[in-house]
Amino acid sequence: MSWLNFFETKAELKHQFGRGVNANLSKDEEDLFNKSYEAFEAKDILAAYEYFFKSLENFTEGVSNKNISFTRDDDKLNFEMYQGSAKINGTITKENLHAEAILTKKSSANVALKRLILERNYQLTYTYYFSDEEHIKLKLSLDNITMSPQKVFFPLREIALNADFDKEYAKSEFPDIAIEGTEHLIPLDEGELRVKYDFLHKWIDEITVKISTLPSNDNAGMQSFILLYLIFKMDYLIVPKYSIFQKSSKKVQEYFSDENLTVEAKNEELRNYINELGEIDFEEFKTNFYDAKYTFNPTEKASNEEIDIFITESLAKIRWYKNNRYNQIIPTMYKYIAMYMLYNYGLHPVTKALLHTLVEIQNPDFFKALGYNTLYDVENSTFAKRAIISKIDDIISPYQNRFKLLKPFGDKLNFTSLNEFNNSFYLQLKNLNYEEI
Repeated sequence: MSWLNFFETKAELKHQFGRGVNANLSKDEEDLFNKSYEAFEAKDILAAYEYFFKSLENFTEGVSNKNISFTRDDDKLNFEMYQGSAKINGTITKENLHAEAILTKKSSANVALKRLILERNYQLTYTYYFSDEEHIKLKLSLDNITMSPQKVFFPLREIALNADFDKEYAKSEFPDIAIEGTEHLIPLDEGELRVKYDFLHKWIDEITVKISTLPSNDNAGMQSFILLYLIFKMDYLIVPKYSIFQKSSKKVQEYFSDENLTVEAKNEELRNYINELGEIDFEEFKTNFYDAKYTFNPTEKASNEEIDIFITESLAKIRWYKNNRYNQIIPTMYKYIAMYMLYNYGLHPVTKALLHTLVEIQNPDFFKALGYNTLYDVENSTFAKRAIISKIDDIISPYQNRFKLLKPFGDKLNFTSLNEFNNSFYLQLKNLNYEEI
């Protein structure tokens, strides 16, 4: 697997799910990347960047999302690139690349925001904040003398991801300061937002009931899985931005990093936050969403070994709960595995698309409300077996020319119950072979 797997390609979806790029790269992406490398070697710098930018372009149903665009003169190339709330404008000559993303107006920044910006400059590798006559901006400058596609990829990724994150963080932490350069953001349909709002409250009610049914002694671990699963599910299926995303991310980070708190105390923090979510009215909820174009995946790539270990350890925990007759937590555990991976790992596009299919099967009511065909009938405990097998084939088959040992596995799944299906699905994910022969 190469660094290019920071990108996501998958079956077309009508909505954004998760925080990766929900679109397909060009079918010529690998060839475009190679041409970019050759042009850099030949010192044809502007052509090299043209090929490179075309390799970053993503598509929905064969139509460009225009997440990156450029115009070329004889001795200069101007480009625009989008990453969520951030719009990056840049100019390239044979000698240099310069790119900028606006955060806010210089006159709007208070002391706390200025202090934050100074701290960010110590944390960033390739980019830095500065101010011109009007705006505070994140800036990138590169020397093109020894440039290659790999050398330009990570600096561009840094300016894109951090400009997006910092704008969302600033809007959440400093609501009185207007964030600039957001004209490209598209409001979500109110009907879709109402579906998401209603389901969030439904899920909160469900976990409250589920926690009340747990054994009164030694249930802290089970509570953790239930509470974290809700936050992961909200992040992947509802995809909030701004303050909801910032607060949710902080709660998850604190849960896994604070070694001074007991599990019970961490659970209490999560429950209090989830209760706060349940008290948000629809008008406030609506302000935390937008639709936008994306170029880079924000999650670091995970190795096949990491995925294998996580699934193995998680299935072992499920067996422990089953052997000790804590059966009420097992369905949540199976769902938690998929959501944890989608939240924490940069996944191979095949693995991510397969996990999304599993999430569709696990959450049929939500996907039906958004207009998708259901793959599992909860009332009758039956699967759309033929459709599931076909989806798995469609996800895997385009990659079989490159990965000869990658095989569809729909006919190997256990359709006798949802728990058995989940277990067999994860075992097949462990066996996916991305080795290039």
